[in-house]
Amino acid sequence: MNSQHSFELAAADSKLIRGDRLIGRDHQILFITGFLSKRWGNKSKALAEWCREKGWGFCCYDVRGFGDSEGTFTDYTLSDWIADARLVLNMLQDGAPITIVGNSFGGWIAWMMAQECSAVEKLILIAPAFDAIGVRAREISADRRKRWHDTGWMPWDDDPVHKDWPLSWKWVEESDAYWKTSFDRLRPVKTTILHGLQDTVILPSGSSEFVEQLLSRDPAFPIELHLIPGNHRLSSHEQIERFRRLVLETP
Repeated sequence: MNSQHSFELAAADSKLIRGDRLIGRDHQILFITGFLSKRWGNKSKALAEWCREKGWGFCCYDVRGFGDSEGTFTDYTLSDWIADARLVLNMLQDGAPITIVGNSFGGWIAWMMAQECSAVEKLILIAPAFDAIGVRAREISADRRKRWHDTGWMPWDDDPVHKDWPLSWKWVEESDAYWKTSFDRLRPVKTTILHGLQDTVILPSGSSEFVEQLLSRDPAFPIELHLIPGNHRLSSHEQIERFRRLVLETP
């Protein structure tokens, strides 16, 4: 049975990205977490167990500034988290073909990584938060958006989970810039999106619009959208079982 070990990767600023990895054969699963989520949650634990059963490789990690990785949260933005994902992917390219599972905000990062990394053969996006920070900036009131721009900082919202994690205005600028290039270099990776119809955190219409824009540029792109009953977490037994079937289907 494949064994799990921890790893550390030094980023460009010398801060350590920390994660866990199972070495396996045939396939590797990389899990990219959502915003303000640590690497070990219900989905990553389930993925690791399925990979153990199949003898596949598995990997998950914390971004710099959060979880077990080094750094201060406010020192990093979207481009840094993309760089973290790229560094982890480079480590994984010494093994079998890769499937990336991206959850929420990690779904958008997963999409970008799959478009640039030839080792990625399959992509599963769970309630992907495409252009999440740009969308947030457009949704809030004009007064609050101006305060964010003028002061340079704002939490995602005032929920206790988020209010102590302020985002710089640079997040908005980078989100807009990356979103504009989302369809610039289309690499036909088999992609499946799973999104809950009752999701009020990241609206399912965002996934529908993404697929529509993608197919308008490449009608043959291998993408499927599954809009199913459920909220943002998609953590019921039935939803996890559907997720399992998607993961275990070989590319």
